[in-house]
Amino acid sequence: MRKNIEKVIEIPEKVSVEVKLNEVIVKFESKELKRTFDFGKISSKLEGNKINLIAERATRKELKMMGTIAAHLRNMIKGVQEDFVYKLEICNVHFPMNVKVEGDIVRIKSFLGEKIDRISKILPEVKVKVSGNVVEVSSYNIEKAGQTAANLEKATIVKGRDRRIFQDGIFITEKPGRII
Repeated sequence: MRKNIEKVIEIPEKVSVEVKLNEVIVKFESKELKRTFDFGKISSKLEGNKINLIAERATRKELKMMGTIAAHLRNMIKGVQEDFVYKLEICNVHFPMNVKVEGDIVRIKSFLGEKIDRISKILPEVKVKVSGNVVEVSSYNIEKAGQTAANLEKATIVKGRDRRIFQDGIFITEKPGRII
């Protein structure tokens, strides 16, 4: 392949971006996201309100890396402007379960009639809100919000029983950008 490839990422007004070697810092009002990238053969330049990712004589590997880095940068820019929201639904067929947020953990009581509570960790900078049978996870960092939602879903995995009958649990129903 060996082509010269360039990708341009637009930066909206009021959002400031700093590029220092491998570290990119995105700021907007009180929110700040930092991320270190392994650019490899890809060079990055900040010109006005644009970030240019340039790879000379790029192979497929550099093309893939450039797409990944561009997606991460777009998520960082979008995240500091508005929060990413994951919606989960609490489903209980056999036993009613109670879900409560306590500091940096979510406590799931009486899951399938178990006496021991199941606990899910909330990552820093993430807000979790439980209202009825809907759990809302939001953060300006898409990776931390997604990991917290996955922790909730994983805490209620049913093992040793038929999943067609025991359909209890907490399931992700909505992700940022798409409905499942």
